[in-house]
Amino acid sequence: MSAKLMDLAAAAGVSISTVSKVLNGRPGVSGEKRDEILRLAAEQNYKPRSSPRPATLIDIVIRCIDNPWATLLLEGAYAEASRAGVGLAVTVTRGRDLGNQVWLERVVKRRTDGLILAVSGFSAGIDVELSRLRIPYVLVDPIGDPPPGIPVVGATNYDGGRAAVDHLASLGHKDIAVIAGAPNLACSQERLDGFRNAMAQAGLSVPTDYILHGNFTIEGARKAAQRLFRLPKRPSAVFVASDLQALGVYQAADEAGLRIPNDLSVVGFDDSPLANWMIPKLTTVRQPLEDMTRQAVRILLDIINGNQEMLSTRLHLATSLVVRNSTAAPCDLRSRRDQPLTAPVNPPTILRSKSEKKISAGSIDSDVYANTIAVS
Repeated sequence: MSAKLMDLAAAAGVSISTVSKVLNGRPGVSGEKRDEILRLAAEQNYKPRSSPRPATLIDIVIRCIDNPWATLLLEGAYAEASRAGVGLAVTVTRGRDLGNQVWLERVVKRRTDGLILAVSGFSAGIDVELSRLRIPYVLVDPIGDPPPGIPVVGATNYDGGRAAVDHLASLGHKDIAVIAGAPNLACSQERLDGFRNAMAQAGLSVPTDYILHGNFTIEGARKAAQRLFRLPKRPSAVFVASDLQALGVYQAADEAGLRIPNDLSVVGFDDSPLANWMIPKLTTVRQPLEDMTRQAVRILLDIINGNQEMLSTRLHLATSLVVRNSTAAPCDLRSRRDQPLTAPVNPPTILRSKSEKKISAGSIDSDVYANTIAVS
């Protein structure tokens, strides 16, 4: 259905929402343009979906479920689906591109009404196949800029990168490094772009050696931090593109005998529960992960219920800086009496609270690359 609307919009040189207004008999479009759209619709044999039936099941497809980022996304989707009285199925791609034919056949077989996609990439043609099957979907933090007609929910990653640098610069740091996430993900690149822009605005240079990628893993960030700590001029602060990666930086700092924040300031990104469990507690940029999937579910249900204007949605929720104990002025700007007293930093132990909310899972169905968990 979305492909048909996109075709009409492109042929008429208007937005999808304008086409939707005309086809649904709403005002706000000139008579000449309205006639043109109706003529194109007739020529292309456009047939809108008959009266929509209420959604009963939606899928969220996510690249992993073994970190706090994924947990928060799942919590938001589950809460909103439950509120709307809709079932939720979870598919895990394990970081691989979406498009496995076995998964697609199962989506069709269980009559999924729509998809929330938080994945690393797509196999060629999967968008065309989903359009052919008339299965609407919403992207969460996509890898790039999707074409018109595909709804997107994300966060202000660029502003978050800027906020991290502004905070560190305000403390007096000049030698600030960055450990970005996966280079192929738009959210990672946006955080890096925000970092670079803020550094330039502050008049601070960024040596090439100060820009590394940790691929959103603990070990990747740990190895990147080790490289930074071996440089002739070690950075006094590091902006890390996820809280999970910050854990790797903490481990590398402990191995190098560096105290946080006395010898090294660290800013993360996400504000996941992990940030409060680390010692010292992590200063980080909060992105509203639960709200992102809540909004994605609402948009998807609106589309399923016939609101085609939602197909043009581009929603980016605001990020904000949360200051805790992992940042301080660089040691050369602090007098001895002003230095914070901190315990030796050891790699944090991640503990799960007994009161931690869990998603109840039914059967787990494995294929060559994906697990699908039915959630009631």
